[in-house]
Amino acid sequence: MSEHVDAARAVEVIDLANRSMLRSSLAATLVKDGDHLPVFNTAFDVFFSTRSWADAEELFDSELDEESSGAAGASGAGPSRGQGGGAAGAMSAQELTELLFRALRDADAAALREGASEAVSRYAGMEPGRPVGGTYYLYRTLRNLDLDELEQRLAGGASRDGQLQRQLASDEAHARIEHLKAEIEREIRERLVEDRGSKALAKSVRKPLPEDLDVMHANRDEMAQLERALRPLSRKLAVRLARRRRRRRRGPVDLRHTVRRSLSTGGVPIDLRFKPPRPAKPEIFVIADVSGSVASFARFTLHLVHAISSQFSKVRSFVFVDGLDEVTALFEGVDDPADAVARINAEADVIAFDGHSDYGRALLSFHDRFARDVTRRSTVLILGDARNNYHQAHAEVIADLHLRAKAVYWLNPEPRSYWNSGDSIVGQYAPHCDGVIECRTLRQLERFVGELA
Repeated sequence: MSEHVDAARAVEVIDLANRSMLRSSLAATLVKDGDHLPVFNTAFDVFFSTRSWADAEELFDSELDEESSGAAGASGAGPSRGQGGGAAGAMSAQELTELLFRALRDADAAALREGASEAVSRYAGMEPGRPVGGTYYLYRTLRNLDLDELEQRLAGGASRDGQLQRQLASDEAHARIEHLKAEIEREIRERLVEDRGSKALAKSVRKPLPEDLDVMHANRDEMAQLERALRPLSRKLAVRLARRRRRRRRGPVDLRHTVRRSLSTGGVPIDLRFKPPRPAKPEIFVIADVSGSVASFARFTLHLVHAISSQFSKVRSFVFVDGLDEVTALFEGVDDPADAVARINAEADVIAFDGHSDYGRALLSFHDRFARDVTRRSTVLILGDARNNYHQAHAEVIADLHLRAKAVYWLNPEPRSYWNSGDSIVGQYAPHCDGVIECRTLRQLERFVGELA
């Protein structure tokens, strides 16, 4: 709510006809995380596209009875770029390349927009009304532009002595190429807005926030976003849980002692007496499958749990593929849990036979070696997709752990619609768990761990 109020106050004091000022004001008041800025920029470009802005300026100018020449210029800018017409339309491929090179070299924003418009007109092959996402058109455009050659020309445009100067020139050239890609993407997005409308396009170009990315299917760039989002997320969650625990220092009202104290005030319970609080910190046993695609989910979960380990009385971690190994010692004395998580792949002994997930064998191993340590204060978390490669399930192990422990939860990173398909045997384990939770994103993981603590 506070961000909405700040944004409303900001637009009261700026010039609404200034699109760049509106963008900056909304970004400053609404965006609280740097990783969310690309999502904001996409939303702003969709709902405040340059073409619709030009039409709004024309209407605004006509209502104020100003000179029509400015309105005509604004309204004429969109269609000409939208169709790649004008002088740019007669360019050859070589002339387009030279235009882009000069625009990047001289940081000429107007020329860069012209070149991006021509590149989209020439290479994207956009068809009105065709339900194709902007990523497809972006790929077709970039595929036909030799951006590697452009980057090399920009980096080697002047003689530079020393490795540092060459590295700085290379970084600057790369940044300018990325700016060109962003300009081409913006041009494609604006044309799609013009063709389909803002609301229809918003459904197809919406980008999830880092905490809403599917961990199992994240690409390399998205995994980097998740890594960056995890550390502040764990700090925020730890602070929130610590604050909640401070409010729990008092137990429920002790009615008998309160009534006794109220005798001195004529029976009015002014001085409330409370029962001593019961210990609320649980013991956590984490048993994580670290094979294949679920390894990334296990890594993030182990990181988050150990990052807030102060909110638990004890945290013990176990990883498995078809063999099981305890890795609790890797987290001891480590400032950053990510360092310990990175060592798991190299040091954990999790391969016993063929290196394929075997939940039954791993759970049997845990039961034989560590089940005696599980008590009524313990909460057992099992992380994995329960795809057992058609081995025996040994669901009786989960049943016995459920009798021993305070609670047993299974966190599954697969969509619920995939459960019990193929070699998934989550249905055999579910009856013996207090909960089987679909946990595919950092937001879902944060919510579960927060409720657990």
